[in-house]
Formats: sequence, C-alpha cells, structure tokens
Amino acid sequence: MSDDFDIDVDDLNRRMEGAITSLKHEFASLRTGRASASMLDPVMVDAYGAMTPLNQIGTINVPEPRMVTVSIWDKGLAKAAEKAIVDSGLGVNPQVDGTLIRLPIPELNEERRRELAKIAGKYAESAKVAVRNVRKDGMDQIKKGKSDGNLSEDDQKLYSDEIQEMTDKFITRIDEAQSVKEEEIMQV
Repeated sequence: MSDDFDIDVDDLNRRMEGAITSLKHEFASLRTGRASASMLDPVMVDAYGAMTPLNQIGTINVPEPRMVTVSIWDKGLAKAAEKAIVDSGLGVNPQVDGTLIRLPIPELNEERRRELAKIAGKYAESAKVAVRNVRKDGMDQIKKGKSDGNLSEDDQKLYSDEIQEMTDKFITRIDEAQSVKEEEIMQV
C-alpha cells in the first residue's frame, strides 16, 4: 500500500463499533416484560429548570422481577418524576408514596410484544444505516486517494475489500443482536 496515503481503518472500525454500542443502549430501553433499571434511561425529568435524566434525581432499584422503584432525593421532584414516567410511553403506571415511586411491570400482551419487536427492528435498521454511512465515508476516502494519484488500483481494491469485510461483520453483529432481542421480547 502507498506510503503517502493512508485510510484510518481503526477510526472506521471505532465508528462502526459506536453504532453497535448505541444499538445496545436503545435495546436496553425496550421493555421486555421483566423489570430493568435501564428501561428508565430515556426518561427525562423537568428538574430545576432543566431536563435531567431520572437516574440523576433519584436511585433506581429492581427489588423483584416485576417491580422497579425510584427513590427520589428531593421530595419536590416526585410529582415531576411521576409525570415524566407517565409521559415516557413505557406503559407503566407509577405509584407514588412520598419520595418513593413504585413501577409495577405488567405482563406484555401479544400485540404489545409484536409492536416492541417492530421497534427493535427499526433500531437495528438505524444502526445498519449508520454502519453503511461509515463504509461510504471510507469508500469516499479511497476514491479521493485514487483521484489524487496517491492510491494504486491494487491498493484501492485492498482497502475496499477490507472496508466491505468490516461492514459485513458489523451488519452480522447487528442482525444477531436484533434476533436475540426479538426472541427476548416474544418470550412469555
């Protein structure tokens, strides 16, 4: 490969890995019928005049398989936290007891399971698009190197194959993560 031209394959790999990390974070927020502290990660509360993550105004615990509790540190934020949970679309009904908010997790019905599986599919597709965009950036760098005369045909082919192989590997990982998550969602 040419000495005066170099594609940062590690950077492309890191960016594709970021798409996988983001996907796993989104999957963690999907409710599967089991209590999970991470299901409250996307909940933002209007606290002290700013939108604040729920986990920064209270302690989130999972005392039993079908219950999540949130112990709010400032009693004045309990109502705002309750409203944020209700408005989040998680499908849970908070029960407020002073500064303690209990979230009983109901069983998921078949229709809701299918809906969540579709949402998981959308998250996976977004991750695939992100990976493909990184691939496109890499391919654009190769084309630019070739048009500038810094990259031979052989080097162009080697870089293209390497980037495509990396892309295929990440797309496979996304597909595997999606099928695991859908299986988890559909499990009764």
